[in-house]
Parts: sequence; structure tokens; C-alpha cells
Amino acid sequence: MIPEIIMFLVSLFMLPFGYGVGRWRERRHLASLKQREIEFGDILVTNLKTGPNPENVRRAAFVSGDAVIATDYFKSFAAGLRNIIGGEVRVFETLMDRARREATLRMLQEARQMGASEVWNIRLESSNIRSASGNNKAVSVEIFAFGTAIVR
Repeated sequence: MIPEIIMFLVSLFMLPFGYGVGRWRERRHLASLKQREIEFGDILVTNLKTGPNPENVRRAAFVSGDAVIATDYFKSFAAGLRNIIGGEVRVFETLMDRARREATLRMLQEARQMGASEVWNIRLESSNIRSASGNNKAVSVEIFAFGTAIVR
């Protein structure tokens, strides 16, 4: 009887703690993404196969970026509740958005290191690294961003 009460109290404590820490870390990451996106704002990014003035291209090279982002305990718990009643699982939207933005920024960083001013033909691929099942409540997604860096 006592161990069950202790486990219940620990679980009751972990939900708000996980929520608070998860929100804090997510907000820090979103602020970092916003700042870095401003820093890379001078690079032209397009999903078109060719950009403007392709005849002036001096060098083109493949660039890529990869990011794996995991949920916190609270989001996994909230998603589990949403799965019971059905509907859109909004708690994972920021997870996918953060992973996409992080992967794109890593790709742009690689492009900048080679002196590129543009990245053409950007594509994104996603993968479910780990899904919540059984005792494992964590969810992780991977986004792979790639494109063609252009040096003029």
C-alpha cells in the first residue's frame, strides 16, 4: 500500500516538474533558433531546382543538416491523453517545427562555411526515431534538410 502511494505522489510531482522544465528548455531553444535565423537571413533559400541567374554560378555543392529532437515527459503524457480521445496532437507540432528549423540552420551553417550566398532545391525528410510505447514514453523525431549551396 505505501509503495503505491509513494509512486502516485512521485508521479503527481513529476508532471508539473516535467512541464515546467520542458517549457523552459523549449523556450530557450526557440529563442536560439530565432536569433540564428536572423544571422542567416542574408542567405537566399529556395525550394526551386534553380534560382535566379544560374549562368553566374561559380560553384555548387551538396549541403545538409540533421536534427533529432525529443519530447519531454509532460508532452508525451499529454499526447497519450489526446490519443485516447482522438484529434490533432498539437503538443508535437512544436517538436516538428523545432527539428525542421534546427536542421535547416545546420544546413545553412554548412553552406556559409563554404562561402555560399544561396541554397537551392531544399528538401526535408523526416523520420520517427523513437515512438512512445509500453514503458518508453519518449518520442524523438529526426529531420534531415539538404540542398545545393551556390557560390557566385
